Amino acid sequence: MIKGYIKQIETMGIFDGPGIRTVIFMQGCPLRCLYCHNPEMWVMKDSKSYTPEEIVNIVLKYKNYFKEDGGVTFSGGEPLSQQEFLLECLKLLKENNINTCLDTSGVSINVNLNEEILKYIDLVIFDIKAIDKAKYKYITNYNIDKSLDFINLCNKLNKKLWIRSVIVPGINDNDEYINQLANFIKHLSNIEKIELLPYHTMGKSKYEKLNIDYKLKDVKQMDNDKCKNLENKLKELLQ
Repeated sequence: MIKGYIKQIETMGIFDGPGIRTVIFMQGCPLRCLYCHNPEMWVMKDSKSYTPEEIVNIVLKYKNYFKEDGGVTFSGGEPLSQQEFLLECLKLLKENNINTCLDTSGVSINVNLNEEILKYIDLVIFDIKAIDKAKYKYITNYNIDKSLDFINLCNKLNKKLWIRSVIVPGINDNDEYINQLANFIKHLSNIEKIELLPYHTMGKSKYEKLNIDYKLKDVKQMDNDKCKNLENKLKELLQ
């Protein structure tokens, strides 16, 4: 029996896709992003296990709230760390005519399952960490190739996309990154939304509790107005 490890289920989410959504926060992530605010979700522990059927039964209790736009979003951690479980959940949700969204960085354990998973996904919220290999490695301590392969697959399958990127002072809060991002996004189709998210320090205390070194301890929160200005410039470059 397939089981998945879930950190939290949010039943009335409004920030993780369109409409009112049930958000499934899945445990596990291979990335070690400098600005990650949920380090407790990196490894498969301190979470509850569910079968796909149990997840869908929970979702069905809130189906009436979804109306036309809402549905279910799988977030994390990184949902593609538990692909087989994710796939079974998606199949059952589609049997119940429920809209599905995947919030991901595109880094999967088994790339061969990605296309099958995307068959059952209505919207992908894709988190861009960086564009060039060296900066991606610096930010995530991981190779960029799987992430690029996944977004290219989304493009090939013409999946609806929301693009997000966290802006961190001193790392990517500059015109060079915005220009890189614009050139990259221009080659993608079916983009419905683009968001630049300001870096915050709310997860800093978690690192102290977990005895993990927080590498951005001296970096201040991103200025919201500057972040919005960079987002506006990005959108102008894409017009």
